[in-house]
Amino acid sequence: MITFLDPRSEPGAPVEQYSLGIDVAAAPTVVGLVANGFPDSEEFLDAIEEVMAAELPSVTVKRWNKRNASATISDEMLDEVVGECQAVVSAYGH
Repeated sequence: MITFLDPRSEPGAPVEQYSLGIDVAAAPTVVGLVANGFPDSEEFLDAIEEVMAAELPSVTVKRWNKRNASATISDEMLDEVVGECQAVVSAYGH
């Protein structure tokens, strides 16, 4: 059986503060950029990387591309990303 979940909240639902974060000034920080393989996902991450370089010069960026939008990230790639990065941006193109 497949269950489909609607990501929209109920009208009037309380706003929940998003509390995850990283202090890039506290320690050397590596941010991973993972493209999903859809067209333009890498180009979108190029723009993200450009802004990050201008705003957060102490951050190092590492890039990955799944190359196949219909597949999940491989265990090997996931291990690399988790092992090398303190934060990750995953991009979906179209």
